[in-house]
Amino acid sequence: MGFAAPFLWSLIVYLLLTAGSGKVIAWSPGELIAGIVIAAIIGYATKEVMDEKVDYFFSPRRWLLFIVYAIGPFFFAMAKANIDVAYRVITGKIRPGIVRISPDLTRDESRTLLANSITLTPGTFTLEIDEEGNFYVHWINVPPGKEKPTPEELCGYLPKWARRIGE
Repeated sequence: MGFAAPFLWSLIVYLLLTAGSGKVIAWSPGELIAGIVIAAIIGYATKEVMDEKVDYFFSPRRWLLFIVYAIGPFFFAMAKANIDVAYRVITGKIRPGIVRISPDLTRDESRTLLANSITLTPGTFTLEIDEEGNFYVHWINVPPGKEKPTPEELCGYLPKWARRIGE
C-alpha cells in the first residue's frame, strides 16, 4: 500500500488540475503520460511516509470533519476577522505584537491545520511552532493585559476543530 496510495492520489490531483487539455476524454495523450510519470515519481519518493499515514490520511471521518470545518467554522472565523481587520485599518486602532499560545495539540497534522488556519485568518500570522507545541503568532491587535492569551482568546474555536480533525 506504500506506493499505491500516493501514486493514485497524485494522479487524481494531476488529472483534476489538467482537465480540459486535450481530446482523450478531457486530456491529451501527452498529459496522461506525464501524469502517470509524475505520479509514479511522487509515489516512489513518498512510499515510506505514506505507508505510515495511509489509514490516517484516507479516513472518511477526517475528510467529512474537514469539509464541515472549512465550510462552517473556518469560513465564519475568516469573515469575522476580515470585518475586524477592516475596522482596525479604518480607525487605526492597531496594537500589533507577537504572542505565544499553547493549544496542546500532539500530532503534526493538527498543528499544521491550526497554524494554516491562523495564518489564513486576517490579522494573525503563525511565525513558529516550537518543539513543545507552542505557537508564536503575530496578532494585529493585542488587547491590553492579553499578552499571554489563551488559544480561545486568539483564535476562538479553531484549536478545538484542529484537535477534532487531526488528533
